[in-house]
Amino acid sequence: MTVDRETPPSEITTLVGREVYSNNGVFVGEVEDLRLDLAAESVTGLALHQLNQELFDQEINQARGVIVPYRWVQAVGDIVIVNDIVERLNRPGEGSGESDDEVVA
Repeated sequence: MTVDRETPPSEITTLVGREVYSNNGVFVGEVEDLRLDLAAESVTGLALHQLNQELFDQEINQARGVIVPYRWVQAVGDIVIVNDIVERLNRPGEGSGESDDEVVA
C-alpha cells in the first residue's frame, strides 16, 4: 500500500506503536508520537523511540528519540516503511544535505 503524503491515515493514532523499517528491511524504530502542523491539518513527522542503535550515533541513541519527516514514509500497513535515507544518515557524502530532510533528535 503506497501513501498519499498529502492525506494522512484516517486514524493517525493507529500509527503509534507500529514498527518502522527502511525500504531495505532494516529496523529503524517504533512510532511513539506524531508531529503535526495544526494550521495545515497535516502530519509532518513521526517521533520514533526504541531506535536501532546501529543506525544512529551514540548521542542520538542517548536522546529520547528522533523525528523522521513524514514525506519519507513510503507505505503504512502493519508496519511503516520509510526511505532508505535513514540508513545513510551517518555516512559522509551521502544523503541530501538539505536541512529540512534531517532527522531531529
